[in-house]
Amino acid sequence: MDKSIFTGKHVIVQGITGKNGQLHTRNMVAYGTNVVAGVTPGKRGMDMDGILVYNSIAEVQKDTHVDTSVIFVPAPFAKGAIFEAIDAEIPLIVCITEHIPVHDMIAVRQRLKNSSSVVIGPNCPGVLTPGNQLLGIIPAALSKQGDTAVVSRSGTLTYEAMSLLTKAGLGQKYVIGIGGDMVRGTNFIECLELFENDPDVARIVMIGEIGGTDEIAAADYIKEHVTKPVYVYI
Repeated sequence: MDKSIFTGKHVIVQGITGKNGQLHTRNMVAYGTNVVAGVTPGKRGMDMDGILVYNSIAEVQKDTHVDTSVIFVPAPFAKGAIFEAIDAEIPLIVCITEHIPVHDMIAVRQRLKNSSSVVIGPNCPGVLTPGNQLLGIIPAALSKQGDTAVVSRSGTLTYEAMSLLTKAGLGQKYVIGIGGDMVRGTNFIECLELFENDPDVARIVMIGEIGGTDEIAAADYIKEHVTKPVYVYI
């Protein structure tokens, strides 16, 4: 995973016309995220606080470049939304939606194998790069810019860790919620590799959950490949 995917400035929101899509788009824009368009099938021409809504990503791409998509589409339709973003070759796809069926995410993982896209989530709070942009639902007011990287399977504990780090004077470079679902787009190891290779990261905080073997795999990877201090809570 290349850090350049987190610097893209042309963001779209799939599912922008729903209640959660509208609420969190407004929060993202207030933080400084450049949301260039929204996508909701059948809602072309609508205007959400000055952000134009399109029927499809392909329609958006006729008018502007797209670096990132944030997805608030309801679970039954989320697989289709992720597929659309992958097929549109969007570099970073952040899926906030929860309760996506496991078999749908297995299909997403298969589609990603022949793709250059990175999917964060689903069932996650998204990504915050403090001082840069908010992609998702993370309460950015709890953060401050710095050189600590956070990766977490838990949404609430992400916020708690971020708040405590900020109070301790340890600002953050990345806050990435990868989600707690059994099958997801990005894992601990991919984030640890990103953090290890970024010279702007001085230390790493990793938050795991019970269930599965991802934390064990991450521990093995840390032992072999990570030179920076890592603080882990499960």
